[in-house]
This record gives sequence, structure tokens and C-alpha cells, in this order.
Amino acid sequence: MSGVFRVGVRFLNRSTPVKPILESRVCGPLTISSCHISGKTMRGSKLSKPAPFPYLEKEYSALQACKDVLFKSTTSRFDENTKVVVVDGPIAAGKSAFAKELAGELDMKYFPEATMDSYYINSYGYDLRKLDPQMPANMQSFDVAKFLQDPKHRNVATFQLRMLIQRYSQYIDALAHLFSTGEGVVLDRSVYSDMVFVEAMYKNGFLSKGARSVYYELVKNTFAELMKPHLVIYLDVPVNIVKDRIKKRASPAEVNSPALTDQYLQDIEHIYKQQYLKDISTHAELLVYDWSDYGETEVVVEDIERINFDRFDKDDTHMRDWRMENEEDWTEARARYMNKPDLMNYFNVPRYDVPELIVSPEDFKAWYDIWSEAPGMKYRKGYNDECGDDGILTKTKLDFRNTL
Repeated sequence: MSGVFRVGVRFLNRSTPVKPILESRVCGPLTISSCHISGKTMRGSKLSKPAPFPYLEKEYSALQACKDVLFKSTTSRFDENTKVVVVDGPIAAGKSAFAKELAGELDMKYFPEATMDSYYINSYGYDLRKLDPQMPANMQSFDVAKFLQDPKHRNVATFQLRMLIQRYSQYIDALAHLFSTGEGVVLDRSVYSDMVFVEAMYKNGFLSKGARSVYYELVKNTFAELMKPHLVIYLDVPVNIVKDRIKKRASPAEVNSPALTDQYLQDIEHIYKQQYLKDISTHAELLVYDWSDYGETEVVVEDIERINFDRFDKDDTHMRDWRMENEEDWTEARARYMNKPDLMNYFNVPRYDVPELIVSPEDFKAWYDIWSEAPGMKYRKGYNDECGDDGILTKTKLDFRNTL
């Protein structure tokens, strides 16, 4: 844990009496203000604020943005819990259950970990992985289950780049939700820690140097549009316990996986602590817990309530993304995440020097012909009569946020 100590975080052993993780950051008597997150016990009844903007159904127009600036409709939805919280940790740490429970305790929206399901399962519920028998070998689906069973497959690079895109897409959705509703969000992992797996894959020979360079070129081209989280919670579990938990949950893809070696799991732990946590802690608050025997969510909430997120001056890197001068700046940020297709276009970076990312014209045409004729894939969502859509000739609304 030396890397964690160097960023000023106290490492907790849950078998000892609980103390605040950030002793130097403990505030005085707790008050409900914009700088402190409050658990649902302290928040009491629902706060009165403007109704949420229906961002999933309604496009955010320039006229709407002008109205929001005039009436301060964006920031008027914000309260002390309008924050981005990310839960991170190694495989089998218990992140999902904890993050979901934490979201409930903080009255925030929970975002489960992004997976390839959101890429392969379309809006009609059809799983496009069923098409694999018809596809050329290089164009068949590849998800985490296939990676775990064949970590040196040609399609590993494509898989990891798609995972980056899925995580980025989800993070935009989380920001759009926060800005449109004022409700805070809790994410099970985020796009920022995706690099942990890229580096571990590269170190273990699962990802080529060329594919890694493409990954970081995409990161450079896209991450500047995002706003970093307010708080990252890292659940620390040593590799030997991670291995025991993997064995106990007996997931078919994980059993006897050639990917989940001691070295790969140790690399994940090392990169988390020596790179990711160090970097993210220059902006976000960081809490680290020994989760070897799991822990109590209520205790974590108490620690969170002690953090003053508004104590930094304007020149400090902490919370820099969340310091804005006026309502126009907040509305401009909101408009950015409401127009998701524009942000996703930043992934269009042409690279033709990495063989495993290149497909032949024949393979691409075969994939396209099969993919586009699958149930629900021929037309936009809402316009596929074979899937039960009706009133097609009179429709005026589009699923404008669905870009993948």
C-alpha cells in the first residue's frame, strides 16, 4: 500500500475501531450545505427543487439552454449530494453490492459496471452474439467471458477499445443524469480506471504495443470533454483473497481462466495503487478501505459526510472540473453531455498501422450484411415493424441518445 500512503490516504483495517480515513480533513460539526454529502438519515424528507429534465426523451435545444441560463434552471436542481462517486477495486472485491447499497444510502442513482452487453444486446433485447455462427472468425463477438478463456485472441484489442467506448458512453450518461436532475450518481468503476486493465493486459502480453498506443490516442482525444469524479472509493482486497473469491463464485468464464494468473491479478493491484489512485487523487477525494472481510456501508457514509468538498481554492487541482464562474458555464457543460453523439464522434481516430484492428473489405461486408438484417437492427429504434413498432409513418421523435 506504499503508493496509497504517498497520496495521504489512511488505510483502514476493518477489524480495528473505525476512524476517519482522512484525519486532516475531518470537519467540525456536520451541517447540511453544498460542500458536504449527506446520507439519507441526515437529508430527511425530499428537498424542494425544480422537476428533473426528461433528458432520455427530450432533446436539449439551444432555446432550452437559453431559458436555463435565464432562470438558473441547471444549478437550481443541485444540492449537497449532486456529486459523482466512483467505487473501484480489483476483480471480486464486492464493488457492485457495495456501490448499489451506497447509492441507496446517499439518495443517488446507481450505475452498474459497463459491460459489452450494452453493445451486443440491442434496444429490442436481441443479443447479437447469436449471429456468431454466421460471421467470419475475425468479426465474431468478443466480450470479457471470451477474453478470460482466450486472452491472446486477435480480437482482444478490439474488445478493450470497445470497453473504453462503453465506459465513456456510460460516464456521459451519468453526467447527463446529474445535470438534468440534480441527483448524484454512484458508478461501479468508471472510464478513468479502464487503463488499469489495459496496462495489465499489455504487461502480460495480451495487448500489443500498437493497440496500446491506439488506446491512449483515443483517451487523449476524448477525456478532455469529461468532468472527473468528486470522490473515488477503493475497496482493497489482496490477491490471495481475490483468488479465493473467484474460486467460490465459480463463474464458468473465470474457472481455470488462463488470463487470471497470479501475475495478472498482481499487476492489476499494482497499477491501481501506483498509477490510477495517485493520478485520480489529484482531483478527487480518495477513500481506501481494507475490504478483505467486507465492511459496513453505514461506516463509509459517516466517513463521506466528514469530507468538505468545497475547501479548495481556485488554484488547487482538486475539484477543478466542478468550479465554474457563472450559470452560462454550468449550462454549457450540461449541453455538452446532453448532446452525446457529438462526444462519441471523438472516437473516430483513423489508425491503420495495427494489424489486429484491421479487417478485410470482404469480412466487413459479410458482418454488415448479417448485422444490419438482425431483429431490430434494420432501422432506428421505433421504426422496426417486425419488432412490434407501430405508427411508423407518424413518428416525430428519435432515440437521439442511442449512438452505439
